[in-house]
Amino acid sequence: MRVLVIGSGGREHALCRSLSLDPQVSEVHCAPGNPGMEEVATLHSVDPLDPGQVAEMAARLRVDLVVVGPEAPLVAGVGDAVREAGFACFGPSRDAAMIEGSKTFAKEIMRAADVPTARARTCTTEEEAAAALDEFGAPYVVKDDGLAAGKGVVVTEDRDQALAHARTCERVVIEEFLDGPEVSLFALCDGSTAVPLQLAQDFKRAHDGDEGPNTGGMGAYTPLPWAPEGLTEQVMREVVHPTIGELTRRGLPYQGVLYVGLALTSKGPKVVEFNARFGDPETEVLLDRLETPLGGLLMACATGELGLDPVFKDGSAVCVVIASEGYPESPVKGDPITGLQETEHAYPLHSGTARAGDDVVASGGRVLTVVGNGPDQESAREAAYDLVGRIGLRGSHHRTDIAR
Repeated sequence: MRVLVIGSGGREHALCRSLSLDPQVSEVHCAPGNPGMEEVATLHSVDPLDPGQVAEMAARLRVDLVVVGPEAPLVAGVGDAVREAGFACFGPSRDAAMIEGSKTFAKEIMRAADVPTARARTCTTEEEAAAALDEFGAPYVVKDDGLAAGKGVVVTEDRDQALAHARTCERVVIEEFLDGPEVSLFALCDGSTAVPLQLAQDFKRAHDGDEGPNTGGMGAYTPLPWAPEGLTEQVMREVVHPTIGELTRRGLPYQGVLYVGLALTSKGPKVVEFNARFGDPETEVLLDRLETPLGGLLMACATGELGLDPVFKDGSAVCVVIASEGYPESPVKGDPITGLQETEHAYPLHSGTARAGDDVVASGGRVLTVVGNGPDQESAREAAYDLVGRIGLRGSHHRTDIAR
């Protein structure tokens, strides 16, 4: 089959890499892509937020499947346009993607489906926000209601900081704080059926020890040897199936991947957030361990033919994000990157890179995701950090405690 992947980040690089290894996939195309994908996909120029452009490209390339990576194109209706043009698409419709596009909508779905989550208030004025902060108390959790590229959330003990973030949002969701470690579960969905991928954990804060501002993610690992037995089955039963059932009841059958961000609280797992696409950087480690060919899985979701649960390889994968100087507040762009060669058990995936003459340079905040693998978590971690140490980017920073 011929596959077109929409997007340009580390998640899309991981998708293209896995698709290129699938014997069922004859061609991998990516638009707009990045320099790191050139070895595994043919790159094309497109505005990923223009549904018509994407549908026209699918027709021109005569692809069998379109895979939409980021959330913004899904919320813009790219999935709808691709399906209307007659192509199979991995990614929910615009209306179903509002499970991520609006946190208020997600809370409404969870209430209707009796899904465990934090109590919350949606606020449109500073007065409403202040009252909600006082109602729930510290630590304060303040979320931009719309898309914010993973950086619209502030969790703080400082009420003034929480209120300041609320002022920057047109509409804001303020929640009670959920205690306990966070984990990620991705469920593949074909409109009526859902199957889980392996559990993973990512690291949101910019600096070691979970210090600093929230980011789009600074690293991840899978599997989770410490996760409670039966957790995946419980989350599928209490969260995923009720959620997709409620969406279907509203005429919004869900095709694609439903990302469930969970807090393992003292009262059981509760949903922190939903995403309508593969999470980044968890995707990078999950696809490293996935044994079932990816192309067939994604096509089965797009055509309503999802069957058995995916199979994962033994061993572990750990990824570490290399961020540019100033990330996440004001990333520095344009500096050249060296040392991008993969090793026996580690390889770099490009997230925010571009070409400048003969150089690959930083073009975003999260520049690279370095994936290491091995028979156990520690060996995978060592492989990832060994390659991180070989890569040069002036002023860059990374966490040193991923999967520790």
